[in-house]
Amino acid sequence: MNTRTDSSTDFTPVDQDLYAAAFQLLDPHPTPEPAAPAALAAPAPVPLTATLPMRLTGPVEKTLTDALAFLDTHGWTRYSLINTQGARCSIGALRAAAGSRNTAYRDAGNLLLNEARRQHGKKWQTIPSWNDCHTGPQVRSVWEAAIRRAHHLNI
Repeated sequence: MNTRTDSSTDFTPVDQDLYAAAFQLLDPHPTPEPAAPAALAAPAPVPLTATLPMRLTGPVEKTLTDALAFLDTHGWTRYSLINTQGARCSIGALRAAAGSRNTAYRDAGNLLLNEARRQHGKKWQTIPSWNDCHTGPQVRSVWEAAIRRAHHLNI
C-alpha cells in the first residue's frame, strides 16, 4: 500500500522498517502464498441422463392422451357415442380411455370443455354439443391444447 504524505499536514511519515517489524510481531510465521496449481486433469464427465428427474404423467393428462390415441386408432364421429364402424365422439373416447367415470374422467372432461370454450366460445354447455358442431381438425386442436394444459399443470 502506498501512502502519500504531504509535508503541509500534521501527519508524521511512516517508517517502513518499523511498519514491517510490527507486522512481523503480529504474524511471526506467515503462510507463503500457494504456488499456481499445476494443470489439473479434467474431471470425468457426468452422464446427464443419470441426473435428470423423471416426470410422471398425471392421471388427467394420461386420460386425455389415451382418449386422443383412441380417436386416432378407431376414428372420430359426430351425433352418436359410437358409430357402426366403431368410431367415437369425444365423450365416448374419454369414457373408453378412463374405463369408468372416475375423478380423472371428470377432470379430463372439464379441462377439455374449458379448452373448447376458450377456442370456440363460451356457449358450449357439454362436450357432445361442442363435438357435434365442429370439424375433425377443430376437435383435434382442442384435444391437443387440453393435453398441453394438463401437462403444464402436471395433472
